[in-house]
Amino acid sequence: MRAKDLGLSIGDYLARLVQDDASGLRARGVHAAARFLAEHQGVFDEAEDAQQSSAGVRAA
Repeated sequence: MRAKDLGLSIGDYLARLVQDDASGLRARGVHAAARFLAEHQGVFDEAEDAQQSSAGVRAA
């Protein structure tokens, strides 16, 4: 489905995945995501706490 969404054949899509993996693109993306989460963990914690504390609250 992803290959189709990108307008690629399965072979071209697989070649792209291998190239991305071999070039380190995937590793850099994972590292950037981990860094983002670490830097913004407080925001996520606050949102989760707010969601849990309002779980029992319902609009009338």
